[in-house]
Amino acid sequence: MAIAAAISLPLTSPTRHSLSSINIVRTPSFSTFQLNLIKPKITVKNPNFRVRASSMSIEAPVQSSSASLLDRRESGFLHFAKYHGLGNDFILIDNRDSSEPRITSERAVQLCDRNFGIGADGVIFVMPGINGTDYTMRIFNSDGSEPEMCGNGIRCFAKFVAQLESLHGRLSFTIHTGAGLIVPEVLDDGNVRVDMGEPILQASDIPTRLPANKDHCVVKSELDIDGVIWNVTCVSMGNPHCITFSTKGSQNLKVDELKLDEIGPKFEHHEMFPARTNTEFVQVLSRSHLKMRVWERGAGATLACGTGACALLVAAVLEGRAERNCRVDLPGGSLQIEWREEDNHIYMTGPAEAVFFGSVPL
Repeated sequence: MAIAAAISLPLTSPTRHSLSSINIVRTPSFSTFQLNLIKPKITVKNPNFRVRASSMSIEAPVQSSSASLLDRRESGFLHFAKYHGLGNDFILIDNRDSSEPRITSERAVQLCDRNFGIGADGVIFVMPGINGTDYTMRIFNSDGSEPEMCGNGIRCFAKFVAQLESLHGRLSFTIHTGAGLIVPEVLDDGNVRVDMGEPILQASDIPTRLPANKDHCVVKSELDIDGVIWNVTCVSMGNPHCITFSTKGSQNLKVDELKLDEIGPKFEHHEMFPARTNTEFVQVLSRSHLKMRVWERGAGATLACGTGACALLVAAVLEGRAERNCRVDLPGGSLQIEWREEDNHIYMTGPAEAVFFGSVPL
């Protein structure tokens, strides 16, 4: 697949949708880096820092009054932004003009391919809000399945919306997701804090077929994986999670030693999880510091999982391993997770960064 790409940072738009929950300050429209496929040529020119090599060109930032990349609506092209949250990366698509995704799940699989496509863990669509919300979020995983929500993805979603709407400063949105209402807030330092709502603990609602063993919950229950007994706690953040800190006879996992590609799929497709499951393998460093690796349902091993970090904190508290406010280290970086007693909500704080903006043939 030929990819025509353009990089333009930051992304701005002259359009604006009604946002009931934010205060805004507009910033002027301008473009910076642009990268386009060209005929093979190599030149170096200063001081404007123009480099052309083989199939691409990179230009230094220039002021421009032209519309940003994602405002161009050439027929036959899909414009997108690439973002990541701790290395968990996504293709984001401005879908505000329709309640149906602009591409199919099959096309999403192609775009997520890291060799023949753009490369991502999933494709996220920014859609019109429903039931009084500002926006709706839908997502296709890299295998084409559609999860209820994604924690790292929701942070990327919030930063992308701020770019689309030319917003600046501290702001928040209400977002309708398959996991219910989610409220992310872009902070002054650029990080995003997300009210993830209340965890779901009843076994039948997660869902899991493991028998409840503590107030209708599954806490430190036994799960057989190829003859190895794992101690697991099950939590839903609107999507199912299975969290393990140990196997039978061991006290604490060494997560860096796990062969995740071998063991992860066996958890995901275990008969005890009728909707499949995300799996978090956790090492306790202290009562306020946890380390995890994750196997995500529909995406496999990823560098981070926001809902998984939230779910594992709940599991750690239920098992008596940690306090309610912890730093969670993931392969791609760290998140701060808090489970507040006063409202029973989980709050996740972490970064979301733009990688590039581009276009591909539909």
